[in-house]
Amino acid sequence: MSAHAFLIPGSDAALPIRPARGADDLTGVTATWARAADFTGKPGQLLIVPGPDGAPVEARFGTGAEVEPMSGRALAARLPAGDWRLEGWAAPEAQGLALGFALGTYVFDRYRRREAPRARLVAPDGLDLAETLRIADACARVRRMVDTPAADMGPAEIEAEVRAVAGAQGATVAVTTGDDLLDGGYPAVHAVGRAAAPHRAPRLIELGWNLEATDRPLLALVGKGVAFDTGGLDLKPAAGMRNMKKDMGGAAHALALAGLVMQADLPVRLVLLIAAVENSVSADAFRPGDVLATRKGLTVEIGNTDAEGRLILADALTRAGEHGPELTMDFATLTGAARMALGPELPPVYCDDETLVADLLAAARRVSDPLWRMPLWPGYRSSVEAEIADLRNDSAAWAQAGSVTAALFLQRFAPTTGAWAHLDVFAWNPRGRPGWPEGGEAQGLRAAWEMLRRRFAA
Repeated sequence: MSAHAFLIPGSDAALPIRPARGADDLTGVTATWARAADFTGKPGQLLIVPGPDGAPVEARFGTGAEVEPMSGRALAARLPAGDWRLEGWAAPEAQGLALGFALGTYVFDRYRRREAPRARLVAPDGLDLAETLRIADACARVRRMVDTPAADMGPAEIEAEVRAVAGAQGATVAVTTGDDLLDGGYPAVHAVGRAAAPHRAPRLIELGWNLEATDRPLLALVGKGVAFDTGGLDLKPAAGMRNMKKDMGGAAHALALAGLVMQADLPVRLVLLIAAVENSVSADAFRPGDVLATRKGLTVEIGNTDAEGRLILADALTRAGEHGPELTMDFATLTGAARMALGPELPPVYCDDETLVADLLAAARRVSDPLWRMPLWPGYRSSVEAEIADLRNDSAAWAQAGSVTAALFLQRFAPTTGAWAHLDVFAWNPRGRPGWPEGGEAQGLRAAWEMLRRRFAA
């Protein structure tokens, strides 16, 4: 269900949610009730204060010295059913909590319907309700696509998602599928996806919007859409394969961001490129030791068939460069090494344009959507060079920094007409808690949108 149902314009029956910045912030009956409930106002603590009849009359929400906007996600899951309003908060605090609340309303219920009544929040004064709901729905699109099992979110279904977004915004869609990828100049996409069943054939999906407005800068968004990753002939172990339905998370991020750009009518031309494949095992699967062609003309020796994401992105990034973009961003669930370096909650961003990366990191801080800059360290470039081909898809063992070397591989294919940033997202929340259910997660999406909104605002 959309956040529209839970973040509402108004309600006469709404009960107040007041801040508690510590135990000294409480008086009277509320203080007595807080002592009984061991409520001290620590960040994230929630106190429901009952009236004489036992029904709630107010809530107190612990904040500490500084309000973390995303703590509002927990309110959506923990407040009793009914209508609530934020009272006693500074306007920026209330607006940030409201967005957090909207994000916290997400529930994946495609296969298990949940009809229990839930809390609703009145939009605080000054909140751009339409924009907040657009952002919440974009994040929900990412999470829903990632949460959907691969049987119901294959390459064809990813294409359908793109067509739905395009249709709503008057964008065009062109798709190159199956063996047509060879004639169309996408040999790496074809190689990675050719082992899949015919109805799950690989495809390169290209959305275009506002392309006739040649006086506007061109923005290219690129997403890795591996609907399921077995690892190929270098088969993943069972534990590593369990959540590989999420390996199209980069495509979901790029599509959701494209939707925000179009909904806001940002003054840009937009190209979205998604390489959608299933990395399967069959007699026609590509092999370790094979040398693959790419759209750019560079050859790649395959050291590991489980390093497939960078191969399909190579063709997609090359195609993006043919449009001459001013700015290119790619999103991909690319490496386990990124998680080893930064864990599941902090996505790395790779960018050699100082202005772009500064803007992106500043946006991440403003909207509480964390990113961490990682280096495109030139000393490791030789680790992705091969003996019998131009490049190798598994970096030499001596380099060790697997996320860095994957980004360096992509850099060889990135457009050179403008700035480029690569986000290696996890797209998954492995730790379930109120407002943050285990499963698909949007990471860096709100930061990227905040940066684009400010950079290209009319």
